[in-house]
Amino acid sequence: MQKRHDSAISRRQLLKSGLSAWAGITLVPRHVLGGQGYTAPSDKLNIAMIGTGGQGMRNLKSILPFEDVQVIALADVTEKADYSQWYFKDPGGREPGLQLITTHDQQNKSKHTPRCKGFVDFRDMLDQVKEIDAVIISIPDHTHYVAAIACMQRGKHVYLEKPLARTLYETRKLVEMADQSRVITQMGIQGHAGEGLRLTAEWLWDGAIGQVREIHAWSSSASRSGCLEGQPQGHPPVPRGLDWRLWLGPAEYRPYHPAYTPVRWRDFWDFGTGKIGDMGCHNMDPAFFAMDLRHPEWIEARSAWGDKDKRPFASIVTYHFKATETRDSLDLTWYSGLTPPRPKELEPGRQLGERDNGILFIGDKGKMVCGGWAGSPRLIPEKHMQNYSLPRKTLPRVEGPHREWINGCKSGQKTGADFSYSGPLTQLVLLGVMAIRLEERIYWDADTMTIVNHPEVESWIRPDYHNGWTL
Repeated sequence: MQKRHDSAISRRQLLKSGLSAWAGITLVPRHVLGGQGYTAPSDKLNIAMIGTGGQGMRNLKSILPFEDVQVIALADVTEKADYSQWYFKDPGGREPGLQLITTHDQQNKSKHTPRCKGFVDFRDMLDQVKEIDAVIISIPDHTHYVAAIACMQRGKHVYLEKPLARTLYETRKLVEMADQSRVITQMGIQGHAGEGLRLTAEWLWDGAIGQVREIHAWSSSASRSGCLEGQPQGHPPVPRGLDWRLWLGPAEYRPYHPAYTPVRWRDFWDFGTGKIGDMGCHNMDPAFFAMDLRHPEWIEARSAWGDKDKRPFASIVTYHFKATETRDSLDLTWYSGLTPPRPKELEPGRQLGERDNGILFIGDKGKMVCGGWAGSPRLIPEKHMQNYSLPRKTLPRVEGPHREWINGCKSGQKTGADFSYSGPLTQLVLLGVMAIRLEERIYWDADTMTIVNHPEVESWIRPDYHNGWTL
């Protein structure tokens, strides 16, 4: 038999093709080796984690139950961090991540499962663990690009948390690299794989509320991450187990402060994209998908500010889209820290949206409200819902974002929120960030990647890289 590195077919190709035999080699059926329900090691997708903080641990817990995957490596710049004051609750970092994987493997998997290896620098992990097939990336926005591009350049499938990147240029380049590398990609917008998004689109396409004229999407909860006024004061020591320079990545150097990490980084424009970058990707997704929204004609914003190096306390962003062959012109309005005007058709005592999040579609024949994260739609008032004859379900259903991506990695089937879709969605969100920061109506030229009436903000579109990192 040929040695592994001489073989004309790679392990990834075997996973993709699903072949049980190749070149005359017969594989012993898995149930003969391990009993019914046993997944042979050669059939498992080797996954690595870049980032096992709050969201990284949630992603890890989502994939560990799947018997056809094994997590063989992880990288995180933090040894251990406390997330108890945020909704993540559980500790995050290398140590908790490795412990979770080890415990799960001991309890649920066979002796053939390889020991998960831990790294501080994801580049070391990618260089040293050649068996990696796919990577889940859950790190701050400002390092999304450098991690995802490194994975795709090495032919690794990528699941990347939202938004795709911190800037418009980085987002465009990730989309291009995904197309060139032919890897399977997915952005972490869980609702895009859910039933609510599909029902919303099917009902709108069925004409449930007629021609859509306005759309209002929101995330109204107040900041839970930190103070939005004033710059961090003092120079506290870097916590043990945190590689601060590596955490900064390509961002310009500044001394460590707990105001930045964990979680709070999202409020700073140098690291994050604010609430619109956090929740806009979730709550505007149904409109972007169902109404085929791509390039807005213009965007404008109004905000209540504390410190302009950080996101505002609250903001309202309006996108105007020209008419197309399939729909009329319409406005999409996003609310951060606020809720849109309550529709008069909504019955007293009935909540608008879900958990301070949602989206409202206004048509010339009615209105429809959905929960946050592309949640379930309802026509309002309720009597309209009761009288509506539901259309046939025409969109394919999937088993959730992680399962959809894993299936795609093994079959070659693209996902619903792959980078060709989630890239333009991220661009829409980031244009909102630009309008918030400029505080006036802006016009975007997608071909030249410039804000026509503000060409001087090139560094906001294509960022400068520091600390030895290159774009």
